[in-house]
Amino acid sequence: MNKTSKSTWRHRLHEIIYEADTPGGKVFDVLLLILILFSVLLVCLESVSSINAAYKSYFNIVEWAITILFSIEYLLRLVAVKKPFNYIFSFYGIIDLLSTLPKYISLFMLGTQSLIALRALRLLRIFRILKLTRYIGASNSLAKALVASRAKIGVFLFSVLILCIIFGTLMYMIESDESGFTSIPRSIYWCIVTLTTVGYGDIAPVTSLGQFFAAIIMVMGYGIIAVPTGIVTAEFTEQNKQIDTNTQACKACMNPDHKDDAIYCHHCGELLNDER
Repeated sequence: MNKTSKSTWRHRLHEIIYEADTPGGKVFDVLLLILILFSVLLVCLESVSSINAAYKSYFNIVEWAITILFSIEYLLRLVAVKKPFNYIFSFYGIIDLLSTLPKYISLFMLGTQSLIALRALRLLRIFRILKLTRYIGASNSLAKALVASRAKIGVFLFSVLILCIIFGTLMYMIESDESGFTSIPRSIYWCIVTLTTVGYGDIAPVTSLGQFFAAIIMVMGYGIIAVPTGIVTAEFTEQNKQIDTNTQACKACMNPDHKDDAIYCHHCGELLNDER
């Protein structure tokens, strides 16, 4: 393989993995999100004793298959960029690594399987698919502002769900069955009830660490309530603001924010469409 063909192959791989604007990139990101959701669902079901007892061997096989796929994806991301260390130490690079390691660690340490729920953080990639910056404003009335805000509000609800998955998993690991945290889904239910300030009181933490996390979730709940209102207000007041950006990631510095007609990365100066 000569230098030109190798460069073209890497460029195509980078286009599929890192750019959500291209047909291949959209398909890749959608399939990745489906795989992530399925993986998180699998971990939740695994924490239910009756289901895990009946399908434990199947869960283990499927989880290993998913882990291998994520491992291959991680390696392909390293190959597709010119400076792999920029990706390794980036936010998404660290999250990708954390989402892959737990299953391997489980070979040596018991009780770490629940950490696979960290994969939920990778759902933040949905920001690149929805291209939220395109939905800022562009309306002259409150009705249009609400329509323009639907994507942001949808992603906000996704973010709240992510927090509930993470904190629910933590509470499941901290608290015992006697306090009501018998599975990850039930712990997530408690987190949703607490975060939304409903507080049925049917489940409550009894340990000091659990109560500490519960206090954090309660305080966060008051702040989260105001977020949708802020999103709609921002859309309404900035209706004339136009931001024309895409999701193309620089192969050198991994910066994902560039204008549609950008030729060079505004962060490091690297040529964005170098196919040589």
